[in-house]
Amino acid sequence: MIKILLVDDNPTFLAAVSKYLATLPDAQVVAQAHDGHEALAQATQLQPDLVLLDIMMPGMNGLEVAAIMQSWPQPPQIIFLSMHDNAPYRLAAQELCVLGFVGKADFVLDLLPLMARMVAAGGAQSTAGKA
Repeated sequence: MIKILLVDDNPTFLAAVSKYLATLPDAQVVAQAHDGHEALAQATQLQPDLVLLDIMMPGMNGLEVAAIMQSWPQPPQIIFLSMHDNAPYRLAAQELCVLGFVGKADFVLDLLPLMARMVAAGGAQSTAGKA
C-alpha cells in the first residue's frame, strides 16, 4: 500500500485527486495539506511513501518544500503537480531529482505510470515499515 500525502492550495483539486486515488487498490491518502508548512508537518508526522505536491502555493512553494524533504534521512518520493506545465518547472523537478512532474490537466493519465515506476523500484516497500 502506498501512503500518500496530497498538497495543494486548491481544495477542489485536492478533493478530485483524493477521490481518484480512492479508486486505486494500492493507494491510501493519509492526509491533505494546503500549504508548504502544513505539508512539512504532516510529512514529518505521517512519513508518507509519496507526496503529490503542487509547485505554486502561497508562502512556501512546492520547490522549497521538496528541497527540505530531500534533505531528510528517508525522504518520501515526490511527484510535482502543477497547472503551469512548462520547461522551467520541469527542469526544476529534474534538478530536485523528484519522481516526476504531472500537469494537473493530465494527472489521471500521467500519475499511474509514475506510481507504478515507484512500486517497481521498491519505493513503497522501502518505507512501508515507517511509523
